[in-house]
Amino acid sequence: MTHETRADLAGRRAAVTGAGSGIGAAIAEAFAARGAHVIAVDVNAEAAAATAERTGGQAWVVDLSDVAALREVDLDVDILVNNAGIQHVSPIEEFDPDRFHLILMLMLEAPFLLVRAALPHMYERGFGRVINVSSVHGLRASAFKSAYVSAKHGLEGLSKVIAQEGAGRGVTSNCINPGYVRTPLVEAQIADQARVHGIAPERVVSEILLERSAIKELIEPADVADLACWLASPAAAMVTGSSYTMDGGWTAR
Repeated sequence: MTHETRADLAGRRAAVTGAGSGIGAAIAEAFAARGAHVIAVDVNAEAAAATAERTGGQAWVVDLSDVAALREVDLDVDILVNNAGIQHVSPIEEFDPDRFHLILMLMLEAPFLLVRAALPHMYERGFGRVINVSSVHGLRASAFKSAYVSAKHGLEGLSKVIAQEGAGRGVTSNCINPGYVRTPLVEAQIADQARVHGIAPERVVSEILLERSAIKELIEPADVADLACWLASPAAAMVTGSSYTMDGGWTAR
C-alpha cells in the first residue's frame, strides 16, 4: 500500500468545528484535498459558507454553546474534529462564572455531545476518527486561563475514554496539542502586545508569546492540518488515546 493510498480520505465524511477560520479552516481544506466530504461547522454563517465553498462541502451553522440543542443531533460522519474554542484571560477571583461556564460548555460538553451523536454511525461502519484539537494547555497550566486550561484538560480525559470505548470497533480518538498557531486571534494578540509594550511585533512573538518555546516561530495552521490528516488516515489505525504536541519544544522545558 502506497503512502498516498494510506493517506486517502476519499468517500469519508468529516465534520470540523470552528471551520470558519484558523486551524479549523486549514483542516477542512486539507481533508477536502484528500477527497473527504467536509461539513464546515461554525457559529459564523458567512465564514462557514466560505469554507464550504472552498472545500466543495457543506456548511452547518450552529452555536455549539447551546448544548441543549446538541442533545438531539444525529451526526453521520466518519471523522469528527473538535476544534472550536474561545479564550478568556482573568485572575480566578475576578473570573466571570458565566464566562467560565460558557467555555466549558463550548469546549468540553459540546465535544462530548458531538461524539455521542457520531459514535453509533462510526460503530456501525467499523471506522471512525475522533480528533480533538487540544492545546499545550491540555498538558500544562498557565496563570489566568482557568476556564481554558480546565476545558482542555477535560478534553484530554474525554479523548482517552473515547479511545478505550472505541477500541476493537474501528474508532480511534486522539488529541493534537499545538502551542501558538498563526491564526487571526493570535495575530490580534501580537498587535495588541506590541502596542502595550512598545516593541516590534516580531519581538512580541519571540520574547513574550514564545518565551518558553525552543523554536521561536509560530506554528502554521497547515502544519496542524497535516497532523490531523495523518490521524484521520488508515496509517494511524493503531494510534489511539494519544496526545501529540506540536509546540516548538514549549512543553519540553
